[in-house]
Amino acid sequence: MPTATASIGKIRWRIPIVLAVTLFVNYLDRNNLSLALPQIARDFGWSDREIGSNGEWLLGAFFLSYGLSNMLLSPLAERFSPKRSTIAAIAAFSLFTILCAPLGQSLTALIVLRLLLGLGEGVHIPMLSAMTSHWFPDTERSRANAIWGLGIILATASAPLLIVPSIHSIGWRPTFALLGAVGMLVSIPLVWFFVQDEPHQNHSVSDMELVYIRTGRGIAENAGMRIPRGSYIRDRRFWLVVLGGTLNAFCAFGILNWLPTYFNRAKGIDFEQLGWPLAFIFAAGIVGIVVMAYLGDKLQRRILLASVGFLIAGVMVYIASSVNTLGLLVVFFAIAVFFQSAYGAQEYAIVQRLLPTNRVGAGTGLYNGLSVLFGGVGGSLIPGSIVAATGSFDAAILSIVIGALLAAGVMFLLTRMIKY
Repeated sequence: MPTATASIGKIRWRIPIVLAVTLFVNYLDRNNLSLALPQIARDFGWSDREIGSNGEWLLGAFFLSYGLSNMLLSPLAERFSPKRSTIAAIAAFSLFTILCAPLGQSLTALIVLRLLLGLGEGVHIPMLSAMTSHWFPDTERSRANAIWGLGIILATASAPLLIVPSIHSIGWRPTFALLGAVGMLVSIPLVWFFVQDEPHQNHSVSDMELVYIRTGRGIAENAGMRIPRGSYIRDRRFWLVVLGGTLNAFCAFGILNWLPTYFNRAKGIDFEQLGWPLAFIFAAGIVGIVVMAYLGDKLQRRILLASVGFLIAGVMVYIASSVNTLGLLVVFFAIAVFFQSAYGAQEYAIVQRLLPTNRVGAGTGLYNGLSVLFGGVGGSLIPGSIVAATGSFDAAILSIVIGALLAAGVMFLLTRMIKY
């Protein structure tokens, strides 16, 4: 006779796989601008300093509205239904990506569309976090979150191979329209047919299976680690996690947004040759998130893993900034991305452990909103401002090193405050 764990496995693990597909499309839509920026700059005739000043607003606009949307709309979306809110988010960000083709004729128009894109994407990740907390016990959440998180890494790794050739062959505007159509035609049907908010809504889930999930979810609560309902905003552990997430977002989006332009302008790599180097670097994150998620669930030392990962990542980015050989650049940045993924693999498992069950979506929205609002905007504006002021992309990339080292310190402090 199959065990409850075995019989529910096919149902439970299908959920994060579907969610990973939606995040894959989400991040292609989100990251297309950073990959297209060299071509947009060429079309608009921008100099290096203009790329810095205009690029920081183009890239930062998304994170501003995205962060506010996370914080303000996630509580409403969680009450409305995580599944239905996810479908609405996909429809919104797909539409605004498509509209870049006919409307993206000026810097102002692109900034407005990026603001709307961030507004549409805002509740996506908080709703995925809520559904994951409903379907998985605490001992499995690093892996469950990592599965849908792989959608982010896969999109980041494959985007240069998919988007750069497409932009080169048909232009960036038609490429944006094509990416938006994929969300409408692929992501929405998958969520509609294969995802439910709660296990009890799926008739294939037996009573034994429901007991297994609820018992596993209750272990963390009974261990006294979860913050009582409504009081997480007064707990310093939560705010330290937010600070760690902010620094992580600063590093992650700083590299993600500026690395294509950094390679092109500072290291002299032709735009057409960016595909494979960037794909290899970001593919290291795929390996990293799989390895680190496994270690996080097995060792239950999630925060310590994140701290060590940030430390090594910062050192590797510093070394990378001092070399000019393409092979060495790729190797050092790949190692940095691999170790920074230690935080990505544990991020939402750490947040979910601190939140009451019926506030996971709202709490994740507050966490994600603040970390992206300050970290994502900072990762766009600070490197861009440094380039605008100095003309040096190498100086800008060193700000990522400082962010990673500060994040390592915050995570180390949290190891003393959150026990597993």
